[in-house]
Amino acid sequence: MGLSSQMIRTSRLVCSNIAEGYRKRQYEKHFKSKLSDADSENSETQLWLDFALACDYISEEKKNELQYKSEEIGKLINYMMKHPDKFGL
Repeated sequence: MGLSSQMIRTSRLVCSNIAEGYRKRQYEKHFKSKLSDADSENSETQLWLDFALACDYISEEKKNELQYKSEEIGKLINYMMKHPDKFGL
């Protein structure tokens, strides 16, 4: 699989894991487990950004922009894990 395919896959899995967890939010452990999976995929996406920069596929400015967005997503996922009661549990 190419680098772009990996980045697309991991970034999509962030969204799908959140959606899957939200659909089963009545089960707190399942909800948190899927959010943990989403956080892992988000971290993997950050790794692929490092590779993309190292291979000169993206500029440092673009990498920093995407890294910032990914870190913000990570903060939101962690907030959801720490406060499941705010999401209908």
